Amino acid sequence: MKLTFFLFLIFPIILQGQSVGTRVFKQDVVVQHTEKQGFTDEEVEAVVLDNGSTIAVLTNSQLIWDGEKWSLHNSKVKTEAIQLPKFPAQYGEVIASVEFENGFAAGTENGLFIYSGKNKKWKAIIPQNEKYKWALKSVAALVVDSKAQLWFGAEQGVGCFDGENWKLFAGDEGLPYNQFTCAAAGPDGTVWFGTEIGAIRVENDYFYYRHSLRWLPNDYVNDIAVGKDGTAWISTNKGVSQISSEVMTLDKKSVHFVDQTENRHHRMGFIAPNQLKVPYDVSSSTPGISDNDGMYTSMYGAAQAFRYAVTGDAEAKELADRSLDACKWLVDITHEAGFPARVIVNKDWPEPLADPEYSHKMNLNVQKHDPFWKDINPRFVLSKDGKYLWKCDTSSDELAGHYFFYGIYYDLVAQTDTEKAKVREVVADITDHLIRNGFYLKDHDGKATRWGDFSPEFCNSIWGWDQRGLNSMMMLSFLNVAKHVTGDAKYDKVAKMLRDEHNYHINAMHGKEFFPPSNVVPWDNNLCLMSMYGLMNYEENPELLIMWRMSLENSWLHISKQENAFWNSIYAALANNFTERADNGFFNTGNVFSEAGDFTNQVIAEFNKVPALGAGILETLQRIPLDLVGYRMDNTHRLDVEFDPAPGQKPTMGWRVGGYAVPVDERGHVRQDRDGFELDFQEVGGGNAEQEGTFFLLPYYMARYHELIK
Repeated sequence: MKLTFFLFLIFPIILQGQSVGTRVFKQDVVVQHTEKQGFTDEEVEAVVLDNGSTIAVLTNSQLIWDGEKWSLHNSKVKTEAIQLPKFPAQYGEVIASVEFENGFAAGTENGLFIYSGKNKKWKAIIPQNEKYKWALKSVAALVVDSKAQLWFGAEQGVGCFDGENWKLFAGDEGLPYNQFTCAAAGPDGTVWFGTEIGAIRVENDYFYYRHSLRWLPNDYVNDIAVGKDGTAWISTNKGVSQISSEVMTLDKKSVHFVDQTENRHHRMGFIAPNQLKVPYDVSSSTPGISDNDGMYTSMYGAAQAFRYAVTGDAEAKELADRSLDACKWLVDITHEAGFPARVIVNKDWPEPLADPEYSHKMNLNVQKHDPFWKDINPRFVLSKDGKYLWKCDTSSDELAGHYFFYGIYYDLVAQTDTEKAKVREVVADITDHLIRNGFYLKDHDGKATRWGDFSPEFCNSIWGWDQRGLNSMMMLSFLNVAKHVTGDAKYDKVAKMLRDEHNYHINAMHGKEFFPPSNVVPWDNNLCLMSMYGLMNYEENPELLIMWRMSLENSWLHISKQENAFWNSIYAALANNFTERADNGFFNTGNVFSEAGDFTNQVIAEFNKVPALGAGILETLQRIPLDLVGYRMDNTHRLDVEFDPAPGQKPTMGWRVGGYAVPVDERGHVRQDRDGFELDFQEVGGGNAEQEGTFFLLPYYMARYHELIK
C-alpha cells in the first residue's frame, strides 16, 4: 500500500464574522505507515517520542521516523514502567499505573488504587457520581491529563477525577468501547485511549471513535504517544497510524472534492465511482462505470448548478453545462426518442459487457428470485454510428436524477435561449416518451424496463403495490418539472387525468415504504426526496401542495435522525418554502379543502415551524471524510448503540444512544443513498473502489443556496 492521507473532522472552531465556507474547523490527518516508508506490518509494541523523534518499538528492533521514512534505530530506547511503592499482593497484579498528586495510581483486575504521598498508603477507590457507583474491574488504562485530572479506562467504562469529583462515562454517555489497553494525554485536556478494537479520543467529554482500516492498519492498539502539537502516534498489531490535526474550511473541502471528482471520476462527461487496481490506493485509480451513471452525473451537475448560484464561479457553470450535455447524450443515443440510457462507453471498453455477466442463463437465474428481472439481450446496445455501447433496462433512479437536475439547471444556470431550449428539448423528449408509451420506459425490446414502470396498470396492481406511492409521486413530479421547464399546459392535463382517473395524488401521499423492513431500501429515500423537490417547488395548486407537504413529512420523519446532509437539506428547503408560501397567502383562496372545515388551517399550523436542521447539516458536512474509499465499518460491538427492535429488521440495524445515527466519519457510508442506521456496512467495491465527491458537494452547495447553513 502507498502512504495514504485521510482527513476527518475533529471539532469546529467558531470564528465570528466569517462565512460558513471560510470558517475554519479541525480535521484529523491520518498517515498509515507501511513498507513504502521502510516500515513493516508486524506488531509494534510501543511508540516513544524521544527528543523530538518518533521511535517505534518492535519485538526485536526499533525504527526511527525522520519525517519521510523509517530506518533502523541503533540506540535502544527503554520503555520502563513506573516504579511503584510496595503494592499489596491482595489487590492483584498491576496492569496500569501513573504518577498522580505527588503519589501514584494503579489499576488491576480487581480495581483502582491510589497511593498518597502524604499518608504513604494504598487506598481502594470506588468512583461514583449521581448515576453510577463502580467497584472497578480490569483497570487497564490510566493517565493524567494536561489539567492534572486522573482518567481511567475499565470494564465498567471511563472515569475522570479532578481531585474532588468524578465524571463517569459508559455507553449511555457516548463511550463506544471498553476493552482498554492503554491511555495517553494530549494538549488542552484531550485524552486518548487504546482498546482491543480501535482508539478513542476524548475531547470536551465527547468520544471520537477511530477504528477500521479507515483509521488504523490494525484495530488492536498496543500503545499511544501524543506530541505537544496533539499528533497521536498509535501502535497496533500491524503497524503505526499517525493522526494529527489540520485546519480546514468547507470551501477548501469543496476544492478537494471537485479536484477528486474531475481527476478520478470523470469519463466522457459522465461521473461514476472508479476502480482501484491496488486496494485502498487512490493513485491506482482507473475509470469505472455504474448502473446509474445518469443519476450520478445529474447529481454532480445539480451540485455545480447550486455552486454557480451561490458563488458565480465560471468553473461551476462549465461543469453544470457539461453534465447537462452528458445527460442529454444518454437520451439522444438510444433507439427511441426520450429513452435515457444508463451508461455510454466506447465500443472497445476493456471490461466484458455481454457474456457471461448478462447472459440468457444469468437472466434466468436472477428471475428465480426476481420474476420481473428482464431477460433482454443485448443489454449493452451498439449505437447507430457504431462507436459506442449504451446500456438499457433504465431504472427510476435515472429518471429521478435527470428531472431533479433539469429543473435546477433551468432555474439557476441556463441563461441564453439556446441553453433553455436544450433543457426544454430533453425534458419534453423524456416526458413525451413516458406518455406515449403508457407511462413506462419502453426498452429496445418493446417492453417496460424492470424498474421504469409508472403506468396505472402497474401502480394499481398487486405487482406494484409496494411501489405505488413512490412511482405515482415520481410521475406527477416529472409532469410538474415538464410543465415548469417547457411551459406546455398539456403536462398539467396529463397529471390531472392521472389524479382523476387513477388516484395518483392519493397514492403519492404515501411516498415510500416504511414497513416491513424488507421493503425499505435507502435508495428509495433518494428517489423520493429528489422527486419531491420538483413536485413541490413547481406546484401551483394549493390543495395539492398541502397533500405534498403531508407526504414530505411522512417520507422524512423515519429517516430524520440518520444525519444525511442531502436528505435534510431537501426536506428543510421544501418545508421552509411551504411555510413562506403560507405566510404570503398562497392558501388564502377560501376554497382550499372547504368541505373539510378547518383542515387547511390545521395543516398549515402543524407544519408552520420547521425543525432547525442547519447545525446538524453543518456538522455532517464537516465530518464527511475526504477519503471516500469503501472501508468496512462494523459498529455492532459498540456500547453506545441501540439495535432496532422492529420485527423483521436485520440484526445489524441501530443507532447511537439518543436515536441519531453513528457519525458519518465512523461508519462506512460515503454515498447519499445509504441507510445511516446500518451498523455494519461496506460500499459496493469495498477497498477496490472510490466514490465521487458529490457526497459532499451536493448537500454543501444546496444547503448554502437555500440558506440552511450561514
